[in-house]
Amino acid sequence: MTVLDKLNFVAFNPLQNNNPIAVRRRKLMAKIDEQIQLATNKDYTPTQHKWVTDDEGKQTKVEVAKRVKRWWTASVDGKINLVVRYGSKPLEFSKGKNAIELASEADVADTLRKVREAAELGELDALIEQQAQFGRRLTLKNK
Repeated sequence: MTVLDKLNFVAFNPLQNNNPIAVRRRKLMAKIDEQIQLATNKDYTPTQHKWVTDDEGKQTKVEVAKRVKRWWTASVDGKINLVVRYGSKPLEFSKGKNAIELASEADVADTLRKVREAAELGELDALIEQQAQFGRRLTLKNK
């Protein structure tokens, strides 16, 4: 008996990573992770890589700071309003309600973790689809 005879061979079926719902879900979760970093670490500055061409025509890859807008603001009464965005538009959780009201800024990271978990479980798929359709309608209308 050889070593290979002891192994259990099966057909490999890779996951379909190009599923549009899964792609949108991962995009939202990545943005939520970035917001969690902003909420928990005051010194966090996200970076991105950029190709820069010098005077001689040589291209080099450099790391530059990326501008990220916080999703939460303090309201007049001292409460925190957290807006979850997909793209540049806030997600509308129910008719006319697109913000989550929090007692203090300390609750932002925990709430974002809960929203991320909901996105991971697929609870926000319908809202994300509405945002994607909204953007798609605008581009189709302009053509």
